[in-house]
Amino acid sequence: MRMRVLVLGGTGWLGRTVVAHLLASGAEVTCLARGDSGDAPSGARLVVADRRAPAAYDVVGAGGNAGAHWDEVIELSSSPHLVEPALAALADRAAHWTLVSTVSVYARDDEPGADESAALVEPLDVTQYADAKVMAERRSAERLGARLSIVRPGLIVGAGDPSDRFGYWPARFSRPGSRPALAPTTDGRFAQVIDVDDLVRWIGGAAPSEHRGIVNAVGDPVPLEDLLRRAAEAAGFDAGLVEADDTTLLAEDVNYWAGPRSLPLWLPAAAVGFAQRSSRAFRASGGVTRPIDDTVADVLADERLRGVDRPRRSGLTRSDEEAVLRQIT
Repeated sequence: MRMRVLVLGGTGWLGRTVVAHLLASGAEVTCLARGDSGDAPSGARLVVADRRAPAAYDVVGAGGNAGAHWDEVIELSSSPHLVEPALAALADRAAHWTLVSTVSVYARDDEPGADESAALVEPLDVTQYADAKVMAERRSAERLGARLSIVRPGLIVGAGDPSDRFGYWPARFSRPGSRPALAPTTDGRFAQVIDVDDLVRWIGGAAPSEHRGIVNAVGDPVPLEDLLRRAAEAAGFDAGLVEADDTTLLAEDVNYWAGPRSLPLWLPAAAVGFAQRSSRAFRASGGVTRPIDDTVADVLADERLRGVDRPRRSGLTRSDEEAVLRQIT
């Protein structure tokens, strides 16, 4: 009998990738979403509804039966305003529930090797992403108990990633006529990612394997210098790096990690543990990560297809980078 899965979301990048994997595995998949991010993958049933509406879950059911039970429910939202009504409406009808959380829930980022037992932020302001995810975890655990899996991904990367964080570097190294690239001081810094395909494979297997509990979905920490070298080599870039220390970059209004005018993957020196979290529980529960070179190759091909100089959500534009380099060299 086909596994019946309800994905709360399923039309954004991660959600569509989850749904596509489930369909390929033979599952019967229904997505409940507003549909603002597009349609669900072909083969899935999309129920268009605003999850904030009181009747949002009335029409959701396997085979159109609103009272039907689900073998698996996958929750992608971070908002308690969406998570809590879903639990109220569906918890009694789900054999298993997977909540996609984040490693950003941890209160400290200065402990390399910290595992799932590390202290969490106190959810005082659920308009903040980390606070909202902690609250979603708590409410889900209270309602579902032993039927719940919580997966806390690190930085999710792969082809089609709309955040542009990881993809910035392969794209930067692919710019035509490229000059030396601006980079943060790499000594002592790491990157830690999870390929989206590895993450969705684990999510899709959580219910069939009867997984329970919490896992950090992260790959092996990679020295930032090594990751940038691999991305440069894949792109055929040999113009070298101009490394600048944190004080210099901040003085030039360059931002950490993500967003406009940032150097993606660059973290404050004090956050030495953010990109070095333990993956032991993930691997013990069947999690597998592909070689980082394979991920870099896929992202490089995708960035070239989408355009290496396109407007992006994270990173420095060509002109911004050149302006900073003129100031510091």
